[in-house]
Amino acid sequence: MRKEYPNIFGKVFLTVDIDKKNEWVHNDWIGYLTRDNVQFGALAYLNAVRESGFSCVLNDNSKVLGSWDHSLEWTAKEWVPLAAKAGLKYFAMIVSPDSLAESSVLSFANLITSFEVKVFSNITDAKSWLRYHSLGAKV
Repeated sequence: MRKEYPNIFGKVFLTVDIDKKNEWVHNDWIGYLTRDNVQFGALAYLNAVRESGFSCVLNDNSKVLGSWDHSLEWTAKEWVPLAAKAGLKYFAMIVSPDSLAESSVLSFANLITSFEVKVFSNITDAKSWLRYHSLGAKV
């Protein structure tokens, strides 16, 4: 099940896919993210986590063009407790090194203690790490 979420201009800023084969929710963020986009998108893919019953998220920020520091406080205080309650345990984040989004991703990763967050510079390594946690002995 794949869903696309457009911004106020009709451009997709997030796609969310429940990956049944790998047993995770895959988020692909795109472009510049407003506070509203981050909040709406984070709650949307949290619904996918609840619906799927999966405890792993592959969160791709490699196509994000700017910082989303404006949403770090909300994410840490509001979203993280909801995510932990929904059963999120492993969160792989992909970011392009030296991008403006990298500082936001690293700040986010350092704030989280309710579940395991790991930052990757490529999707292959992120998938490998997450697959270990989602499928374990099934791989």
